[in-house]
Amino acid sequence: MPLQDVRGHRRLLELLAGAVGRNALPPSLLFDGPEGVGKRTTAVAVAQALNCTQPIPFPGAREESRAGCGRCPACRRIARGAHPDVVVVSPEASGSIKTETIRDEVLQPSAYRPFEGRWRVFIVDEADALVPNAQDALLKTLEEPPPGSIFILVTSIADALLPTVRSRCYRLRFGRVSEAEIARVLREHHRFSAADARAASVMADGSIGRALAAQEGELAAAREVAAALLRSVAPGRLPQRLEGAKAFVAGTRAAAADRATLADRLRAVSSMLRDLGILASRAEHGLLANADIQEQLDALLPAFAADRVLRAFSSVDRALSALERNASPKIVADWVALEI
Repeated sequence: MPLQDVRGHRRLLELLAGAVGRNALPPSLLFDGPEGVGKRTTAVAVAQALNCTQPIPFPGAREESRAGCGRCPACRRIARGAHPDVVVVSPEASGSIKTETIRDEVLQPSAYRPFEGRWRVFIVDEADALVPNAQDALLKTLEEPPPGSIFILVTSIADALLPTVRSRCYRLRFGRVSEAEIARVLREHHRFSAADARAASVMADGSIGRALAAQEGELAAAREVAAALLRSVAPGRLPQRLEGAKAFVAGTRAAAADRATLADRLRAVSSMLRDLGILASRAEHGLLANADIQEQLDALLPAFAADRVLRAFSSVDRALSALERNASPKIVADWVALEI
């Protein structure tokens, strides 16, 4: 996907296209931001812009810029991961990136000139998975990159990188993608209906990658669990709240993947609370993110007056923040069930 087709991050994309066009791109870059917002996609798009044989200006840019056409053989091979001058390193099955991998796939090849393109581009995806020795091995190369080479580290946990690594890279921070933009991508490129795209975008927390999980049923399952929790806590009685919390955390443990599952469930609760607020205020029903389950929402409405919805919405937001700080999933679930 060339730069002009990446969704969101307009300012960063213009900055990158302008730097490529002026031949002023820093040789060591750090793409930092939430998961699923397009950091790796942008890194590959930069590689296309650098090596495209038929480059085009970045649409709407005010200065000289360069973006990949997306159609030439070089762009297509980069997109397929088959270009000899573009290397993408990802974590191994163990979840880490070892020193040997960095030495063999990045450091040694970077000593040679590009085979057929203008630049050699080395992308380290999930760079926070680099073991400390691998980060140390990268230091000198990041500080004094070989001519003709660009290094892009991609991470959602920049603080997991050594300060010495971060200081040697030009850091670009990627924000969350807007709900409207996510919904448009889902409709135009992934064949979501308008209603499904709206629901997925609300629950995605600014991540196109997370929104796409709806195709695999992950967000739908999260919404079912969220609806069950709201039904449990609606009467306000303690035993039902505790039973609801137990069901809400069922199937999750302390692993990162299970934290992500619980986070999806919390976002689903937030989405449904948002809709309850719309219904309570008698606003336009076309704004509902979960319009397909409006009957369930209507049944909950008597227990969720506007002031309770606001308090509950705030509590879910605090719970998500606590989960990001590695709070126990069980404690988070119990607290949410008691607060909402």
